[in-house]
Amino acid sequence: MPATVTTEAVVLRSLRFSEADRILHLYTHERGRVGAIAKGARKTGSRFGGRLEPLSHVELVLYHGRGELATVTGASLVRPHSAIRDDRHRLAVGLIGAEAVLRLFPEQERNDRVFAGVTAFLDALDEVDGGGARPELDPLGLAFQLKLLWLSGYLPHTGSCADCGATGPYAGFSPRAGGVVCRNCSNGALALSGEGLVAIESLLRRPLADADDDAGITERGAREALAVVSGSYEYHGGFRLRTLSA
Repeated sequence: MPATVTTEAVVLRSLRFSEADRILHLYTHERGRVGAIAKGARKTGSRFGGRLEPLSHVELVLYHGRGELATVTGASLVRPHSAIRDDRHRLAVGLIGAEAVLRLFPEQERNDRVFAGVTAFLDALDEVDGGGARPELDPLGLAFQLKLLWLSGYLPHTGSCADCGATGPYAGFSPRAGGVVCRNCSNGALALSGEGLVAIESLLRRPLADADDDAGITERGAREALAVVSGSYEYHGGFRLRTLSA
């Protein structure tokens, strides 16, 4: 493994460290999830400028020494995504998506589809109207999280009862079974109406760039889709997103 690598990356989280440094949680094109330190990044006149802000799409030069953290030795902007950070709604949606990536893909392992999904999500979020639904119910944010579940191997099954194979009618969603369940198999399942099923199928089917368009998704449907996402996180990963409970 070379000591120095140049790679595109998305800054998923940026934390203050010591008097002048920053700890970065990155999703990189070359190596997947990487932790790094940017020394002197918080100093006035730092050579990194504003290039390491959360949700920025950057090209980085990373030096990997003996420690767990890589060291950022160079940074240039690919897409700043400043429009996201300048709008409270878009920023909240973006941070939910960033935390989902952090929790679902913690490995230092290249995954081209995840990296492409993250960058497509941020590109689409640049164009989203800042008003509308609460951030946790935003169609683009829900679509991104459903697609991340798909990429992590937890695609919600909607074609038949995930327990017995019946083709409906469906009465709920079972995180344990990984999909919709019929009335006979719905004990302990999350409530799922026809509106919720339409929302999940529509958000999974549509490209991220089209996720925010009106696709007949009601508020009830969005709430149920969120419950499916959150239930899947808790059952399969044992976590809840802090950004969803803030």
